[in-house]
Amino acid sequence: MKQPAMSRHIHIEASGDDAARVPLLTSHLELASLDSDEGEVIFERRIGDNANDVQRSTQRKRTYEEAVEEAGFGLFHGLLLVVCGWANASDAVEILCVSFLLPTARCDLHLSSSDMGLLTANIFLGMMIGGYMWGYLADQRGRQKVLVMSLTVNGVFGALASFAPRFWLFLLLRFISGVGVGGSIPVIFSYFSEFQPRLKRGAMISALATFWMAGNILAAGLAWLVIPRTWVRFSLGGLDFQSWRLFVVLCSVPSLTSALIFSLAMPESPRFLMEAGREIEALRVFCRMFAINHRGSLKTFSICGLHIPSEKKERETRRGGTHTQRFVNLLKQCLAPIRQLFVGELASRSVCLVIIFYCISFGYYGLWMWFPELFKRAEDGGSPCANVSRLQSHDNQSCYPVKTAVYMEGFVTAASNLPGNIFTVLLMDVIGGKALLCCSLLLSSVSVFLIYEVKTKAQSLLISCVFSGVSVVAWNSLDVLGTELYPTQLRCEC
Repeated sequence: MKQPAMSRHIHIEASGDDAARVPLLTSHLELASLDSDEGEVIFERRIGDNANDVQRSTQRKRTYEEAVEEAGFGLFHGLLLVVCGWANASDAVEILCVSFLLPTARCDLHLSSSDMGLLTANIFLGMMIGGYMWGYLADQRGRQKVLVMSLTVNGVFGALASFAPRFWLFLLLRFISGVGVGGSIPVIFSYFSEFQPRLKRGAMISALATFWMAGNILAAGLAWLVIPRTWVRFSLGGLDFQSWRLFVVLCSVPSLTSALIFSLAMPESPRFLMEAGREIEALRVFCRMFAINHRGSLKTFSICGLHIPSEKKERETRRGGTHTQRFVNLLKQCLAPIRQLFVGELASRSVCLVIIFYCISFGYYGLWMWFPELFKRAEDGGSPCANVSRLQSHDNQSCYPVKTAVYMEGFVTAASNLPGNIFTVLLMDVIGGKALLCCSLLLSSVSVFLIYEVKTKAQSLLISCVFSGVSVVAWNSLDVLGTELYPTQLRCEC
């Protein structure tokens, strides 16, 4: 007679470990009952002990967030912060070095006020083009490779600009350097954020953003130490190599050293590897993170598999057709991510961020790049705003001897970012990026209006410090929001 299912439960639970592995009721069960799904499920559930449950748990494929949490938080993230921070600082140095060389280079290159404006805008034009180009490559080919290439372009062409005998060549080389800067700035934040646990992400991205202040201080400090040294002067062929040219060479060193470190020591982003379907490589990165974070511990990395998205990124490369057709297909692939940024729920985010980035860049860099020149005009007497329209003759005006006070004031202005950076690191995860962004934009806009009332050099320095210290909070908030509002495959593109 066929026994009910309940009796099977009782017999198996009452047996020992060895006996539980043998189906005791085989003689009482019909063949159809043995083949049923019910019997198999019940038998499997009842004979599993705690060790087997743990083993099955470790063999379960884990998501990206679970793997990041399992890898822990510690020394690896500290080293990563230093390396990525140095790269971020190198971008700041390369951008801001132009503002510090203007007071002296304008005489050697015979620059008018319009030429100086073109030179400061030139690097940002390169950044705009490079940002999209490198961003697309980073989302398609990987963050680490793109960082190495963009930092190399930044450093090499930045150094070559110091040997340019004519303004047009100097302008061209600075533009190409700007193309490299445009790639490393957005990619470095995406790369860095994809190693961070969720609860630490906001604070760590804010900490990374503080290295921009370090780059500001480094550029101002180098300018203060190098440019006033008029004895640093020698003839190189037909080129009169003066101190400001040496300053340009030194400003390229951080980018080149960052490229070297990334090429030799830094892994690819595990998030990108998972999105690309490269599970084994992603596991190696997580194991490396775990080993560094848990050095000296007997704990082992328990994850054996990662959950890879079912829809992997498709990269179409059509080899057939004419050269024109292949070019059109490549152009469509490049423009596809931009189209995705303005479709669906991402459209409103993208429009808002574009407007905010444009406005804050216009105000922040528009002032920062001219601060040394404004300090010099204020030192000559009168309001910086009133001096803008004054015609200046370069024939009877000498840039030497260099006034060191201009660079000292730039150094103080750069250091004024420190309170704002500390504020964002401590409160980013408490208050939130959106609230910090709104308050910072409001306060920095109020401080700008006060520049019109500046009459002395001391007032100019005070207002510039207030503006820099407040506006840096907005930049840090945008860095956090920009990496969290977009999916992985569009993060560098945005």
